Amino acid sequence: MALNASTQIAHPAEQVIATLANRDFAEHLTSLAQGTLSNFTVEGDLNGAFTLTSVRAMPTDRVPDIARKFVGESINVTQVESWSAPDAQGNRSAEVKISVAGVPVNVNGTERLIAAGDSTEFAIDAQVSSSIPFIGGKLASAAEPYLGKALNLQASQVSAWLSK
Repeated sequence: MALNASTQIAHPAEQVIATLANRDFAEHLTSLAQGTLSNFTVEGDLNGAFTLTSVRAMPTDRVPDIARKFVGESINVTQVESWSAPDAQGNRSAEVKISVAGVPVNVNGTERLIAAGDSTEFAIDAQVSSSIPFIGGKLASAAEPYLGKALNLQASQVSAWLSK
């Protein structure tokens, strides 16, 4: 299943990337979803290419029923974003991979920050897939709206965080 979403953030791209790579912000975002940030690492310099890895223990009370059969009361969601260095205009892209422990649902795609002076477009183009025969497509379809909502929540929270 394809996941395509974009939103505007009323802040410059360098501030957006610094917020995305901030552990306090990651903990704040995770707490809004009633989860716990288990691990958060940034490898590399934010002024160049770097990799951001976060692992979140998330409650499954809002997981679609079809997926809840495979998990307990919480799931570990690992997100790895391999960000490029900014180009001459300040744009960046990242290869993003999201996996859910115990559930054969994966997300592979690209995130983009498109700089436009004092604002930034934050976009994701990804594929949601599941390796379970017969019901894998249903799992991926059920996961897709949650992932779109997560992107929008992340973008709105980046904006709110930077507006403090």
